[in-house]
Amino acid sequence: MSNVKQVNKLHYEFSRYMEKERWISMWHQLDEIQKLNPESVLEIGPGPGFFKAVANQLGMKVKTMDLDPDLEPDYLGSATSIPLPDSSVDVVCAFQMLEHLPYETALLAFQEMTRVSRSKVLISLPDAGRALHTQIHIAPFGHYRITIPLPFWMAKTHKFDGQHYWEINKRNYSLSKVMKDFSQEAELLRTFRVPENPYHRFALFQKNEM
Repeated sequence: MSNVKQVNKLHYEFSRYMEKERWISMWHQLDEIQKLNPESVLEIGPGPGFFKAVANQLGMKVKTMDLDPDLEPDYLGSATSIPLPDSSVDVVCAFQMLEHLPYETALLAFQEMTRVSRSKVLISLPDAGRALHTQIHIAPFGHYRITIPLPFWMAKTHKFDGQHYWEINKRNYSLSKVMKDFSQEAELLRTFRVPENPYHRFALFQKNEM
């Protein structure tokens, strides 16, 4: 299933793909990677390539990998069989990509990402956890955001929509379960939801010492 292309290049047209919320999420991608100060970065599933383009302008050395040649990745291959040696890249990342694979396949892909990484693995995933979100602005102090999570028993069962096989905080995919399963290959350092786009959750992992 990991070798099946779900969308064509037209899916990534600017007007239909890069909503403001996605731009905000990309800011967090760049911020998290830059704080790690890596010499090399591999992005799995680059989509339209905006992350690489901006990251390289900021002095980061980003290479991409995808199974779709139309996206012109630096490396062509499957996420479950990354064509790079062990511990060959400082940071490996995948943003809103792993949910496009069946859950068990996504875990295999994460194992591959960890294998290729020398140190860190950064991912973002859709978090469908229901919550009440509000934002207020108090001059001159700035913006304040408040999030109140709703009980997990209110979670919906996920149905494959042609792209996502699973999402965090859908039934059978609680946050604790997903983080525990992904932590088999690496230590979870921290996880957070993007305040301006709570549907995107980031998780930073440290590769386990051999």
